[in-house]
Amino acid sequence: MLVAKQLDRIFLLQENGTDIRLTDPEPLWSVEAVMNFYANTYPILATAKISAPRIEDDAVQYRFESVIGTKG
Repeated sequence: MLVAKQLDRIFLLQENGTDIRLTDPEPLWSVEAVMNFYANTYPILATAKISAPRIEDDAVQYRFESVIGTKG
């Protein structure tokens, strides 16, 4: 029998070369809403972009990537 399970969401932010793992504050929020929520603590997220989701260790990982300092 097949069992469906909702995967947890994990959000990653790289700051000063270190990955910071952010927990999901509210599973019903969109990824953009989570990014805006954490922008109060991490101002770099105000201009960040969201990478494509990746499934790893039974969780969906989203990476917030800073766009400051990049051309194009």
